[in-house]
Amino acid sequence: MFVVVGLDEAPVSVSFKVSDDNFDELRSREGFMPAPYLARHKWIHVDDIKRMSRKELQQYTKQSYDLIKSKLPKKILNQLHK
Repeated sequence: MFVVVGLDEAPVSVSFKVSDDNFDELRSREGFMPAPYLARHKWIHVDDIKRMSRKELQQYTKQSYDLIKSKLPKKILNQLHK
């Protein structure tokens, strides 16, 4: 899991993992807050996905994927590359 999207919510919300530096920066923005239950792992919750540009959302989605992937055991990583 690297991104959670609340598609059944209005407005659509999103949560994702970020770097330590981005966590402090993002949580100070309006509509951005530490994600419930996942904040200790540096996840951010955005109450409305429209608060982000498409490019910014893609950037943070990629960063989240890379951060989660970097913590996976080697055995799982090898399975991803098959």
